[in-house]
Amino acid sequence: MTNRNIVLERAIYRVSETGSETDPEAGPFNEWGAGQMHPASKNARHARQKYARQAEQAQKAAAPQAPAEERQPAQASAARAAAPQAPAEERQPAQASAARAAEPARSRPKGVPTLEQLEKELKKERRRADFGRVLRNTVFSLVVVAAVSALIAVLFLPVLQIHGTSMAPTLADGDIVAAISVGKCRQGELIAFYYNNNILIKRVIAGPSDWVDIDAEGNVSVNGQPLEEPYLAEKARGNCDVTFPYQVPDGRYFVMGDHRATSVDSRNEVVGCISRDMVIGRILLRVWPLNGFRLF
Repeated sequence: MTNRNIVLERAIYRVSETGSETDPEAGPFNEWGAGQMHPASKNARHARQKYARQAEQAQKAAAPQAPAEERQPAQASAARAAAPQAPAEERQPAQASAARAAEPARSRPKGVPTLEQLEKELKKERRRADFGRVLRNTVFSLVVVAAVSALIAVLFLPVLQIHGTSMAPTLADGDIVAAISVGKCRQGELIAFYYNNNILIKRVIAGPSDWVDIDAEGNVSVNGQPLEEPYLAEKARGNCDVTFPYQVPDGRYFVMGDHRATSVDSRNEVVGCISRDMVIGRILLRVWPLNGFRLF
């Protein structure tokens, strides 16, 4: 409090001691009568109130005030200190995001994407590139597998389907078999061969220069030796227009179907004996139906 305020307070107290506002006997102003306020007392009260207000204002004015720009950081620091603190590893990404968000819009030209937009677009492009690479690799693998399978099927392991019953009961209509290329055909083997743009499957009975004979009951002999044929359901001479005994020409094979009564084969001149270059391969296995899978 300043010396001027102290002087004023003392003056106010001295004036108030000269008389009471309600006591007519106090001081030289009792001529106003009991219950009435002397003008001097009334002025003293107003003076006290006035100087009390002035003293309060002087105290506020005398206190040092920080500049507004300094008070705001202090208030922000107090708010941050009062708020719960996240771990350091969590505050760093949050601070970076806050810093990016606090950047003024005018610092970035209009139409320029933000960092978040660029990162999102980069991730999208990477996913698209990965999908395209996987798709190309898958298609290439399928093409290679199909080409290799086709090459194997044509050159090494042709797959054939049976039509008709000329090979019953060994092979039935609809069976699927696989053949394998061979250098020489042996007696008793099943072979596939070309005939008039068709593929036929028959059993080898005799080779080049062999003598074949079939009696009226369908019994077959080769070079004078009866042929054991456990694969037949029944024997029959069948549709036969060649004269027995019959000698197989050089470089050819005498073939017959297992269903002797109906099969059209080397017993008939329509088919005759087949040459080696007509042979596709030996029947190796039956792959369909699955319950009939077997090797030959």
